[in-house]
Amino acid sequence: MILILGSNVSEQAQEYQQLLAHLATLSGIQTRVHVERGSEQTLTEIYLIGNTKALDIDDMQALPCVERVVRVSEEYRILGRHKDDQRATHFDYNGVRFGQDTLNVFAGLCAVDNPEHVEMMLRALRDNGQVCTRMGAYKPRTSPYAFQGHGKRCLPWVFELAGKYGIKVIAMEITHESHLEEIRDALRQTGNPTGVMLQIGTRNTQNFELLKIVGRQAEFPVLLKRGFGITLDESLNAAEYLASEGNRKVVFGLRGMKTNMGDPHRNMVDFAHVPVVKRLTRMPVCVDPSHSVGTRQASPDGILDVCHVTAQGVLAGANMVLVDFHPAPPKALVDGPQALLLKELPYFLEDVQIAREAYLKRVALRQRQE
Repeated sequence: MILILGSNVSEQAQEYQQLLAHLATLSGIQTRVHVERGSEQTLTEIYLIGNTKALDIDDMQALPCVERVVRVSEEYRILGRHKDDQRATHFDYNGVRFGQDTLNVFAGLCAVDNPEHVEMMLRALRDNGQVCTRMGAYKPRTSPYAFQGHGKRCLPWVFELAGKYGIKVIAMEITHESHLEEIRDALRQTGNPTGVMLQIGTRNTQNFELLKIVGRQAEFPVLLKRGFGITLDESLNAAEYLASEGNRKVVFGLRGMKTNMGDPHRNMVDFAHVPVVKRLTRMPVCVDPSHSVGTRQASPDGILDVCHVTAQGVLAGANMVLVDFHPAPPKALVDGPQALLLKELPYFLEDVQIAREAYLKRVALRQRQE
């Protein structure tokens, strides 16, 4: 059960203390308090853990400071959608809104290689009205001999260039808890010119200790990619690990399933799960067409498979697109064959907009039938 308190309730207020004192008397019930401090208001949620079935919702609703009560199901207790649950399905970070009703494109380099290519990418994004990107500094690879990313050495100049071109959020994968402090140090060193969305890659979806550590920090939002060889339920529970430690600013990423049934694509595209994740949880949903398709092959209509797949995700209601671009794909250090060209960026963005408008028209059509 979740008790959602009125906005801007002070922890020192007498009514708040009375509420906590009453909750402490409930037999077999533990409490966990979560406070979300925004720029304009503070929201407090109190999670009641234990045998809450015996608690009457009306009685709990009448307690001091309580605005409304949500009875949760067993699965996805924090991030899940529950009966009569009106909690927000969005969050804001560094001036950018991420929600189940928004769409943000994160086009960029799968792996940072040199300042010249990063600057070319960021300049193109700015010129096309974009404020988000992807930049890989830490790259887990299947082969121990493959390029593993420049790591912390590239962070200062990547962040400085992002600030120069007005980029507000960089999606950046981390693979170890030490990367958190390296990112913090580089941001402080450069004067916090941009923001970072931490990405948990498909290989680390069940790295539970890493999930706990990332979940305990509230500074950075998290993009959690679905595990490539596990069920959707297992991946959604991985997101719950983040939330259970305190970080509710989570985007769930679909990036294709590892199976030869998807050949000739790199992975079996799983974007039909976009509406499923939105129905089961309050998380925004990201699609990664580049790692789903893995090539630049085109259909007879001339449209690249990666663009067709992107449109499929957006038509299904995706809220974020993570896509590989590179100024010179043959020179890319990671996944060059699947990267789109900078000259294709305006086309790609317009194509995404067409799919988004079609999705909104589909939503409006359905609403007229109700």
